[in-house]
Amino acid sequence: MALQRILVLFNILLFGSSLRLVESLIDGGKIVVGNNETDRRLALLEFKKQIINDPYGTLSSWNNSIHFCNWVGIVCSNLQQQRVISLDLQGKGLGGNISPSIGNLTFLQHLNMGENSIHGRIPQEMGNLISIQLISFENNTLEGELPSSLANCTSLTQIYFNNNNLVRKISGEPFTSLSKLEVITISGNGLTGEIPAFFGNLSSLQDLSLDGNALQGTIPKSLGQLSNLYILAIGRNNLSGMVPLSLYNLSSLQMFNLQQNQLHGSLPRDIGLTLPNLKVLILGQNLFSGTIPNSIANISTLELFYLDQNSFVGPVPNNFENLQNLQTFDIDGNQCGTGEANDLDFVNSLLNCTNLNVLSLQINGFKGPLPNVKANLSTQLSVLYLGRNQIYGTIPSVIENLVNLTGLGIEENFLEGNIPFVIGKLPKLQRLYLL
Repeated sequence: MALQRILVLFNILLFGSSLRLVESLIDGGKIVVGNNETDRRLALLEFKKQIINDPYGTLSSWNNSIHFCNWVGIVCSNLQQQRVISLDLQGKGLGGNISPSIGNLTFLQHLNMGENSIHGRIPQEMGNLISIQLISFENNTLEGELPSSLANCTSLTQIYFNNNNLVRKISGEPFTSLSKLEVITISGNGLTGEIPAFFGNLSSLQDLSLDGNALQGTIPKSLGQLSNLYILAIGRNNLSGMVPLSLYNLSSLQMFNLQQNQLHGSLPRDIGLTLPNLKVLILGQNLFSGTIPNSIANISTLELFYLDQNSFVGPVPNNFENLQNLQTFDIDGNQCGTGEANDLDFVNSLLNCTNLNVLSLQINGFKGPLPNVKANLSTQLSVLYLGRNQIYGTIPSVIENLVNLTGLGIEENFLEGNIPFVIGKLPKLQRLYLL
């Protein structure tokens, strides 16, 4: 009996360590076999070989003298498994390629390589990361297409690929199978083609940011199905047509950015009621027309308001008193002047918006005297542009109250009289346009 126990103990000592190396992850019928030696040798050290520039010595700790779970940027699971679940090397100045060996980190949940100098393509082996939830490659110089293998990463909730050199169309793969996606940010790349209609089927989506690409065509109506969406940023593309009315009913929206496209049509009269949570409304540099809806005044959360360089007409609403969070009001480059002496009366409704720091009304044909800007507008105001209108009268000396002004433009109007010497006392003024 004693001899039998000794033999059992011997077998445990002989084979136990190797048995502990075998681990399995069962997910959706897939079995991934690996161990912590796979993570260290076949993944991390191979990954390190592809990094050719490490200015801060971030990866110097990646050596045999320290357990890999203690390497910089690494977080492991519990002590029993010791599998890498997080790889975070954001902002380390690293240069090089993403090694295909990254696909061996089969327990990885968070991957953050943002704000480095990583180039080359995103390897197809990323599709092996079946536990991955977050991928961030933002602010690098990656090129090529989005790997279709990401379709295998069905646990993905957030992807940040903005500000790279990714190109070509957004195809059905990999997104159609990623039903858990909450964040898609691929801004500042070279994507072409149209915005895929299937994005509207990603019911969990909260942030869709595709601005700064070369996308064209119309905005899909299906995006109006995204009831959880709070950021829609598709500006700086080549989109055309009218904005689907369904988008104006996304009551959860906080940012609505359509700037610098060729979109046309008018704004719904009830936009301030259907989009009550907006903080950022950026519609500048399009072909929008019609009048500015009075209901804008109901969006008490509004902070940034850009309607610049469109074809809006008619009087500007005179009811902005309740926009206490407003920081920027920019309607320059429209046709809002009616030629009446009270064109600028609406400015009085902005006087209590004490967070306002940019007021740009230039190139509109506004007629009337220069607004008597009161001291309670001066706390934060840094930019006041009123140039190229039909403003007459004299420059009021009360302008000295705008002590935070960095830019003042009142050029190409019908002003007369002397330039108040108090302008020269504005301590922060950097840009002055008077001609």
